[in-house]
Amino acid sequence: MFFDRYCLENYPGGTMLTQEMVDGWCRQRHRSANNSCRSRIYVADSFVRFLNGRGLSPVQPPQIPRKEMRTYIPHAFTQEELSRFFHECDHIPVINNRKETVIRKMTIPVFFRLLYSSGIRTNEARLLPRENADLGRGVLDIQYSKGHDQHYIVLHDSMLEIMHRYDTAIGEIVPGREYFFPSIRNSHLGRGWVTKNFNLLWRGVNASHATAYEFRHHYAVENINRWVGRGFGFHDRLVFLSKSMGHTTVESTKYYYSIVPGLSETIKEQTQASSEWMMPEVPADEEA
Repeated sequence: MFFDRYCLENYPGGTMLTQEMVDGWCRQRHRSANNSCRSRIYVADSFVRFLNGRGLSPVQPPQIPRKEMRTYIPHAFTQEELSRFFHECDHIPVINNRKETVIRKMTIPVFFRLLYSSGIRTNEARLLPRENADLGRGVLDIQYSKGHDQHYIVLHDSMLEIMHRYDTAIGEIVPGREYFFPSIRNSHLGRGWVTKNFNLLWRGVNASHATAYEFRHHYAVENINRWVGRGFGFHDRLVFLSKSMGHTTVESTKYYYSIVPGLSETIKEQTQASSEWMMPEVPADEEA
């Protein structure tokens, strides 16, 4: 979708894929890390190779940057920090009954609980079309993600109930919306919306540094921690977690081994884990 949009905006008269289009899209952007660049250009690379394999294009596949080792250690949330944060989410004021503040009050508690309870990426939540949220079955169809892989997320029962209530309520404020979490202009929420609101609420009650994306790390770590000493196939549970989080390979999920204190050696020896894949309990919202 994003590569299509790039071509349309920058080459509106183009009738065929060109080397300039591909090179422009794949060029490393300012302050863009290699790993982020790799994820973005995989789409174009796969498309070019598909065309080349069928003799449909002379365009050369792009050069993919080397993969960088990750050294960043995400914030380890405490229960007290989370309780304070979600309490703030549930007590956002409405200013003069303005529509944008009504939408913000309704959206923030649900949006951040979804990040916390499902491990969904922030952009996946922002760009989630309403039609891709099957609340009947409790499944989110994530079609536009990091890279180009489609995957599905099964909602925790408590999160599904919250999503049901939100869907009904926001539908009365923004009828016929395209995105599950709409902006006041009935578009999707911007990246800056997530950062601004998370920082405002988090810093108001917590002294530590954290980001909204770190809910994803927390989700993975909480799941892995629950597997120790359980009695079901560990590898099966790891595959389930990997697929739910939208990782292209299980190796990507193994990154979390290094950020779970004291678990690395246990995992090496682990042959059995529990029969039930646990999910972090969703903090109850205090206001409907």
